[in-house]
Amino acid sequence: MEHVEAELFTDRGNDAVVRLPGRRFLGVLIQGDCLHILRSDLSEVVEACERGDLAEARDSVGPLLAGLDAVLTRYADALQAHQIPRPY
Repeated sequence: MEHVEAELFTDRGNDAVVRLPGRRFLGVLIQGDCLHILRSDLSEVVEACERGDLAEARDSVGPLLAGLDAVLTRYADALQAHQIPRPY
């Protein structure tokens, strides 16, 4: 294990925006439990698609997309607050 100091650009929530040493762009630190939930939610969408239940897939993916949009907005807001250009 290596100990490093990271720059924190938001509060220490479940999706903190940070920059690791040697990296040009910021990243998002997603907690392990949140990552597991994200993977489980996506798995539900895949399973619904495999069954051909597109209505259920659409219903399942809506909140998933909204959650990712919220993380992306938090990331973009942190960039803007520190006058850092978006990497995309």
